[in-house]
Amino acid sequence: MKLREALKLALQSLWANKLRSVLTLVGMTISVAAVIMVITLVQGADMYVSTKLTGYGADVFTLSRMPQVITSAEDYLRFNKRKILHVDDYMAIQAVCTECSEVGIFFDKVSKVFAQGHSSNNTEIRGYSWMMFSLQNINIAEGRALTQADEDHGTHNVVVGADVIDNVLTNGDPIGKEIRVDGVPYTVVGVAERIGKTLGMSQDNWVAIPYTTYQHTYGEDNNNSPDIYARARPGADAMVLAQDQVRSLMRARRHNAIGQPEDFELTTNNTFLDIWHQLTGLFAAVIVGLAAISLVVGGVVIMNIMLVSVTERTREIGVRKALGAMQKDVRLQFLIESTILATIGGVLGIALGIGVAFLITALIGFPAAVSIMSILLGLLMASGVGIFFGVYPAGKAAKLDPIVALRAEL
Repeated sequence: MKLREALKLALQSLWANKLRSVLTLVGMTISVAAVIMVITLVQGADMYVSTKLTGYGADVFTLSRMPQVITSAEDYLRFNKRKILHVDDYMAIQAVCTECSEVGIFFDKVSKVFAQGHSSNNTEIRGYSWMMFSLQNINIAEGRALTQADEDHGTHNVVVGADVIDNVLTNGDPIGKEIRVDGVPYTVVGVAERIGKTLGMSQDNWVAIPYTTYQHTYGEDNNNSPDIYARARPGADAMVLAQDQVRSLMRARRHNAIGQPEDFELTTNNTFLDIWHQLTGLFAAVIVGLAAISLVVGGVVIMNIMLVSVTERTREIGVRKALGAMQKDVRLQFLIESTILATIGGVLGIALGIGVAFLITALIGFPAAVSIMSILLGLLMASGVGIFFGVYPAGKAAKLDPIVALRAEL
């Protein structure tokens, strides 16, 4: 039997049994949609984080008390015993690191901002040196950034994120307006460009004051160790040399003996990216397992429906075989039916999965990205499942004895 004729017969059979075909499609559609949705969200998050980290520049590194990612309670307790960093460390790096073109310090805490009868909860209060805007790649949309003069004189000037404008300073030009941070008045001198959300969390709910003002207001304690940022000078080996200078200085200042582990962390963008790729790699492994389970479920649904179809069409199979149809003809027709059902379910699942992923993006800001490879993978998986789970029903139909099949009741 020609392939075109088998395809025509398969489509006619599927169309004649619409309800059964739809029920089969539902299982495969949901299975593929779940896989595509998760892949789309993971790819979006991976692309977003990589772009954001790369945006800070490959020449910037960070000195901190503890790692940015801690994976166990034991590690947290061990790292928490480390001595905090101090402004004196920042000053020493500025003086000693000849391979550093910029050095900045960054304190932060979470508190409340109030102005014009409105308040903003869980706002990040940043204590910045004036170079931190450059080091963190923060652009100013209105007004100006903090300056060396703000830092030297400990002024009560503040730069705010876009969320503070949306939630607190809702009326008129914000420049020159007064806001209160923990009850202390500050004058808005600048508004940062809107960044948006990262993994569903806003990156614009913050205010930045001079770090000298921050110190005067909040002081230094064991729970408020600053991060120190540095940018290496241009040059092929400048990044390595700058980190070596900072590492040697900090080991000496913190009295780390030769052979003793460092009790501080030097982190680059590549470090963040490596950690993120490890996390997404583990997540991808979990996704593969879930995808396999989902597709097996969808395949079992197809196989069961096709077995029912074989039972219902026993008389039809007997007539066809009596008229000269060979086993391979019957087998081909049923395989085509299962493959068509799985492929259509795959197409619908891809559309549904992408749609749900972007709906999640619209609702909570979680990034999503669609790739041609994920779409092709979804189609390939769906078709493969249709063929694999259609083999047994097709084989059962092909092996029916025509005489026994003709005796079957309609």
